[in-house]
Amino acid sequence: MLLITKLADKFSRVDDEISLPFDLRKKCRFKTLSPDGEEVGIFLERGTILADGDRLASEDGRVIRVVAQDEPLLLIMRGSARSLAQLSYHLGNRHVPLEIFDDCLRIAYDEVLKSMVEGLGALTQAVAAPFQPERGAYGGGHSHETEHGKGRGPIIHEFSKSPD
Repeated sequence: MLLITKLADKFSRVDDEISLPFDLRKKCRFKTLSPDGEEVGIFLERGTILADGDRLASEDGRVIRVVAQDEPLLLIMRGSARSLAQLSYHLGNRHVPLEIFDDCLRIAYDEVLKSMVEGLGALTQAVAAPFQPERGAYGGGHSHETEHGKGRGPIIHEFSKSPD
């Protein structure tokens, strides 16, 4: 089995690729298969979310590029920036992973959410494309792990800029 335990530099040479849907890219520990059928075990730092183009360093020195796999998505369109912001609010309030563009939003395809956003006046279209949702304010995954012995994840003031 090809064992991967860390990210590689984004300029590293690439030996192979693996195509992954978002549901796997947001996990830090999983098994998959390479295009040639080799079993791949990925064991990354907790909270790691893989993006299209990320490079992974294997234990045997190979570098594997992550390719965001096409998956069923719902394209959400509505007139103004304000109306898209309102839709983003309602989806975010439901903790829905969301990809934001200048004139539209994308979410994983879901009939219930499709009905909700259409009920709010949005136009929708089913598409197949790679899904790259926002990573959130902290840049990583959702966490409730202990940090600094306080029994909770990071808080905003811990991310303030350091003095020059």
